[in-house]
Amino acid sequence: MKQFITKSIGGCINLVSFLSPKRAGKMAISLFSRPRRIKLKELEKDFLMTAFIEDVEYDNLNIMTYRWLGKKDTVLLAHGWESNSYRWKPLIEKLKALDYNIISLDAPAHGRSSGKVFNAIIYSECINVVAKKFNANIIIGHSVGGMAAAFFQQKYQLPSIQKLILLGAPSNFVGVFGRYIAMMGYNNRVAKAMNNIVVERFNQEPDYFNAARLSEHINAHGLIIHDELDKIIPYEDAEDFDNFYKNAKLISTRGYGHGLKSDEVHDHILEFISA
Repeated sequence: MKQFITKSIGGCINLVSFLSPKRAGKMAISLFSRPRRIKLKELEKDFLMTAFIEDVEYDNLNIMTYRWLGKKDTVLLAHGWESNSYRWKPLIEKLKALDYNIISLDAPAHGRSSGKVFNAIIYSECINVVAKKFNANIIIGHSVGGMAAAFFQQKYQLPSIQKLILLGAPSNFVGVFGRYIAMMGYNNRVAKAMNNIVVERFNQEPDYFNAARLSEHINAHGLIIHDELDKIIPYEDAEDFDNFYKNAKLISTRGYGHGLKSDEVHDHILEFISA
């Protein structure tokens, strides 16, 4: 049923493309850029309230941050699509036990942050503001949070960042767009209009936004963790990062899916940041 609804929406936008490809492209981009805001459960709120909570401003956005204070390095956590800071709870508890200073942010249009539009470029700018404010040393990003973290560090080369951990991260916009287009069943008119909108907004073709290729310029030590059976972001994206991010190592898992929520993954992370 979900697939039928998805294809039906895609079919409607395809029909619009015969009248106005540009309008159809805008509709497709809007749908792509507007995550569902999932309401926090009471249990999730209770955990997040154990942190020091502070809004950080960026470009008319209020970005919610959560801090658990510690004496060791500052670890910044960036979640993925339609998620929020609570997704890090098991890892936060382990980092707290080891006395790390922990910062987590809700992405724009997610959790308790403001905004309605989301993409990895906007997210990367928010990560930059938060990383600078709290003098982050280590960034851990899941999914698009990993992509955004790579975009951020490549662009700003923040000296305080010593280590970068990418969990199930997509390596490039073209792949993300391609999977979205295939999922929705868009025709070539819509796909071309989407590409044109990216060029208008960012003055770059979509293939420029290749986080893996841009990671070639990142000096911070990197750790790439990706599940071979990830059904959301293909394992090939991890291999793409591995080919370009010369100062990083790749760890493959099997059976943890895209979420990578497991003690094994946490152990790899803790070993890497403590080395």
